[in-house]
Amino acid sequence: MQVSGIGYDGGSMALFRAAIEKLRKGLSRTREGSTGALRSILAGKPLSAQLLRDLERAMIQADIGIKTAIELRKDIEAAWQRSEIESGDQALAFLKDQLRAYYPPEDRSLRFAPGSEGGPTVILVAGVNGAGKTTSIAKIAKALRDQGKSVMLAACDTFRAAAVEQLEIWSRRLGVEVIKGQQGGDPAAVAFDACEAASARKVDVLIIDTAGRLHTQEPLMRQLTKIKNVVQKKLPGGAPHEVILVIDATTGQNGINQAKVFAEAIEVTGIFLAKLDGTARGGIVIAIREQLAIPVKFVGLGETPDDVQPFDPDSFVEAMFAAPGS
Repeated sequence: MQVSGIGYDGGSMALFRAAIEKLRKGLSRTREGSTGALRSILAGKPLSAQLLRDLERAMIQADIGIKTAIELRKDIEAAWQRSEIESGDQALAFLKDQLRAYYPPEDRSLRFAPGSEGGPTVILVAGVNGAGKTTSIAKIAKALRDQGKSVMLAACDTFRAAAVEQLEIWSRRLGVEVIKGQQGGDPAAVAFDACEAASARKVDVLIIDTAGRLHTQEPLMRQLTKIKNVVQKKLPGGAPHEVILVIDATTGQNGINQAKVFAEAIEVTGIFLAKLDGTARGGIVIAIREQLAIPVKFVGLGETPDDVQPFDPDSFVEAMFAAPGS
C-alpha cells in the first residue's frame, strides 16, 4: 500500500519550529492549566518524596491517566535515588524525555490507495455527537486540497438535516462535491452511491461523514459497521484505507472509553484529537498512547480549516512544556 503524509518533513528545522509555534499557541490553555501546574511544582525546587507525590497528583489531574502518572513518578523517583537527578528542573527535563520515549517511531501519515489505478482513497470518519467531526473533516479536506488532490465528501448522516447542511457549507467553501441521500434514508446506501460517484469521476479521496453516535448505542454502532462493509465490497483492495475517529480533547478520560468501543466496531486506524486548544488537560494525548494501540494522526487547534496539525510527539512535548513567554 502506498503511504503518503499530510504535514511537514520532520527533518526540516524551519518547519519543525513553525509546527512548535502553532502548537504553542494552540496549547496555551494546557500550559496555563495542567502543564503549568507541573512546571510550578518542579521549577526551582529540590526533589523530595512529597514533591513527587504532588507531581503524580498533578499528572492525574492533567488527564495523563492514573497508571501512566504512577509509572512516570516511579521513573523520576528511581532516577533521583540513583542520584541521576537532584532538582525539580532536572526532573522536568527528565519527564519530557520520558514522554517523548512513549512514542516509538511509527507511521502517522494518511494511508492512500495503491497506485494510480487503485481507485479513490476512502477515509471513513466517525465520532460521538458534538466531538467536532464535521469541522475535522473540513480540515482534512482542506489539507488534501492544498496538496493538489481532488476530494469528494459523502454525507452519511441521514438523520439530521443540519448535519448535511453543515457539510454542504464546507463543501462550497472548499470547492469539493458532496454526495447525499434522502433524509432518514439508509446511510450505507449513500456510502455506496458515493463510492460509485468517486470512482466514475476519478476522485483522489472520498471522505465519508457518519452520524454522530454515542459509543453505548449498539444499533448505531452496527450501522457504522454496515457502512464500512459496504465500502469494502464496493471498492475492494483495502477500502476504507483510513478509519479516523474524532475525539473531543475536552472530554478527557471518557474519550478513551469511547475509542475502545469504536475500535471494536470498525477497526480504527487513526485518531483526530479535536478541540485540543480548548482544554487545560492536554495529557489526554499521553493517555491515548498508553491505553490504545491507535496513533494520533491529527490535532485540531481551532475552528478554521487551517487549524489542524499533523501530530508529531517531539513538537507536541516541546510545545506542551514551553516556558511562559518563550
